[in-house]
Amino acid sequence: MKPKREAEVEYLTSEGMEGLPFSEAVRVGNVLYLSGQLGRDNSGKMVPGGIAAETRQTMENIKATLDRYGSSLDHVIKVTVMLTDMTEWEAMNNVYVTYFHKHLPARSALGANGLALGARVEIECIAVLK
Repeated sequence: MKPKREAEVEYLTSEGMEGLPFSEAVRVGNVLYLSGQLGRDNSGKMVPGGIAAETRQTMENIKATLDRYGSSLDHVIKVTVMLTDMTEWEAMNNVYVTYFHKHLPARSALGANGLALGARVEIECIAVLK
């Protein structure tokens, strides 16, 4: 019987993310695990405009991270959404669904009593590589 080979693990962090206490993404074999993303712009500040604007920026950040590491929104298989106010679920969802054109991944959504940097939404995902 052949010994089982362990999957290669790669911890990924892009420029500008150094110094944070987590990896931006972790690749295990052909699966990519993204850390939670917030609605921060290129300057690192939360975008103004409420939950819809934050969700849009968060999804754009996820899209860019997936592209950077060899995947895409079409390859997302699982998403976790954290909201500080569950009454904003519908408004978040209205933006979220516009980012998935081929399929909707499995998803969990939960309420949180606070998120980093005062964010209203944080989204993490798992994707397969292209």
